[in-house]
Amino acid sequence: MNNSSSPILIDYYTDVLCVWAWIAQPRLEELRKQWGDKIKIQHRYVDIFGNASSKIPAQWGELDGFDKFHDHVQHAAAPYEHTEIHPDIWTRVRPNSSITAHLFLKAVAIAANESQMDTMATMIRRQFFTQATDIGDLEILLGMCDDLPIDREEVLTALTDGRAMSALSTDMKSGRETAIKGSPSWVLNNGRQILYGNVGYRILSSNIEELLNNPTEEASWC
Repeated sequence: MNNSSSPILIDYYTDVLCVWAWIAQPRLEELRKQWGDKIKIQHRYVDIFGNASSKIPAQWGELDGFDKFHDHVQHAAAPYEHTEIHPDIWTRVRPNSSITAHLFLKAVAIAANESQMDTMATMIRRQFFTQATDIGDLEILLGMCDDLPIDREEVLTALTDGRAMSALSTDMKSGRETAIKGSPSWVLNNGRQILYGNVGYRILSSNIEELLNNPTEEASWC
């Protein structure tokens, strides 16, 4: 058994506009419920929709690419009854970039704490996917501070003095060094295990259990 009192660290890489990260949200919540303080989830952000306004038409079609991508998102979410998708996302509501939200979330972590950032990330995803809120708009994001509450001025300070940008840059550098392919990606065991994409809950949980049960001097076989 791993008798270390230190929790299992999970670097969780996502893009807030990624439907697969929205689909994975209940799995994230269930991991916390099952494993509690035996795990520590560290949110990191990757650039998948950093240039959404150009990427989607380029990949899905200049004339009707946003409509096609909306249909793709609906189709991806359809098997999961918890995953509500608003009919206006990517049709009428088209965030230009996810990076604004990622930078904002790093500022929230600085102005408040990691737990508040986690809560805010869930709020942002829910606002976009279920309410069709343009979460690429910084003013809208700042308005969400009042719902927790988080000091808006402290968030603005972290945005303007470069600390949030520095934190986001660290995520991006870490993602490159870890060879992150996309969102969501779960990184465990100091980068030795990377679970990418629509990974089932049992697989996630069994990887954590394996790490908790293995002696610290042995590499996980999972």
